[in-house]
Amino acid sequence: MSTSKNPRTLGFINVFENLDPQSKLVFISLGFASVGLVLFIIWNLILRLTSPQLILAAGDPEGESYIISEAIQKVVQKKSNINIKVVATGGTTQNLEMLQTGKAELVTAQADVIGQEMDLIESRQSHSAISQIQASPRAVAVLYQDLFQLVVRDPNIQEFEQLRGKTIALPAKGGQYKSFLKIAEHYGLVKQDKADVIILGLQSNYYDDRQAEEDFKSKRADVLFRVRALGNLGIAKLVQDQDGRLLPIAQAQAMKIKYPAFENAKIPQGAYRGNPPMPLAELDTVAIDRLLVASQKIDDNVIREITRIIFENRQEIADAIAENHAEVKPLVASIKRPRDNDGTGIPIHPGAIAFYERDKPSFVQENADFLALILTIFLLVASWFQQLKLWVERSKKDKADDYINTAIKLMDKGIGKLEDRQKQLDHTFKNAAEALIAERISQESFRTFNEAYKTTREAIDREKEIYYQEIEQKQREISAEYIKAVVALLQDKTIRKDLLQTKLDQILEQVASDLIAEQISQESYRTFVEAYKITRDAIELK
Repeated sequence: MSTSKNPRTLGFINVFENLDPQSKLVFISLGFASVGLVLFIIWNLILRLTSPQLILAAGDPEGESYIISEAIQKVVQKKSNINIKVVATGGTTQNLEMLQTGKAELVTAQADVIGQEMDLIESRQSHSAISQIQASPRAVAVLYQDLFQLVVRDPNIQEFEQLRGKTIALPAKGGQYKSFLKIAEHYGLVKQDKADVIILGLQSNYYDDRQAEEDFKSKRADVLFRVRALGNLGIAKLVQDQDGRLLPIAQAQAMKIKYPAFENAKIPQGAYRGNPPMPLAELDTVAIDRLLVASQKIDDNVIREITRIIFENRQEIADAIAENHAEVKPLVASIKRPRDNDGTGIPIHPGAIAFYERDKPSFVQENADFLALILTIFLLVASWFQQLKLWVERSKKDKADDYINTAIKLMDKGIGKLEDRQKQLDHTFKNAAEALIAERISQESFRTFNEAYKTTREAIDREKEIYYQEIEQKQREISAEYIKAVVALLQDKTIRKDLLQTKLDQILEQVASDLIAEQISQESYRTFVEAYKITRDAIELK
């Protein structure tokens, strides 16, 4: 089976083969240099454009941090090539373990738990034969403030100290558990790691927030403790449907001495119910930041881009939160930069700092080196293509000149019959048109050829016209000779009538033969037939 090469490829090969050795060397050198630089820039572009794949560990699916994380994920993926997968976890402790062991690159975490958890994780890893620590956390943004919220049902419980001996609905793991122990220790309810309260989560390995709510609803627990944003839907339902009541947690400023991440906060009167108001009056409590934390291994540019998208698209993030979590939407407005001295003990990620401390350099300033490289490659490639263009145009011109010369030669009457020259001219035009379509000749060269073609065609047409005029004149002359012969028969009085008729018919047969042989035209034949009829009628009358 035969194969055919692309006309453009053949044209390029022909051009290259016709170059002088010096031009071939320049062409090859420029080609290798351009290919090398193009591959280099493509590699850099791949590094810049490859989509980062990140795991974001975000806690309980019903928690505010998970809901906001999902909204951030949607907006980040819409605004960039960064792919984020949000996964549910058991809380801050598990999140930080996943980050340190490389199972997650982004996590949400309570600010008061981060430092303590990092010390515990590092301590456990240091006792392992092989350390599994792969990354250290770096703060990216404060997503919102969490509040310590105690929900009780017993009206006799008015202060935290009165929780002694009571049953607390609380999972015995994660950041909430550790936060509760800190408060209980401050109020003297925990001594020598032994709590004077009953924590239901200690009785089961699979105790979670949902089970804690069920225990409170079924009155198996006296108190429910949550570290949640103000207006949390779960707490609101317990207050409105289960006669829950919020208990104040005072002395936040005193606790801040030992736990710098603690902040004094207030739960406004009527925050969970307006009539009758719940709480009845403004309550003191403790607030801590809920942080978005990243592995220090993530590229600074990726974190800067994520930070930029979060801070420049807060409304879109809020809009991305489902309507059944409408109470979470306002929290997006409180997203802010982490404090440099926030008590967590972890620094801010350099990528986030690059966004926060940006002086907004121009794109050109920011990518000057890269743009300079692109400009160098562009100039080199442009020079290469300019030289190639000159070579190709020269080849196209040579090819077009061949077609022009062929067309002009066909004007010569001595190189063949008129019909053959006409066919060769049309064939040359067809080849030139195909060469134009295949871009083997330029449009300008084809226009020049077309002028030569039209000139030759006009010359051939004139030659053809003269030729046909000559034939027509000859045919008229032959016809005239036959008519003269017929008239001569009519004037000859010496020949008998029957012999005249015979000779007249013989002349008619000769004329018919000449008509078939195209020695006379049909018009001339008709003229002769008229003369024949008149002569025949005249002979009959004799």
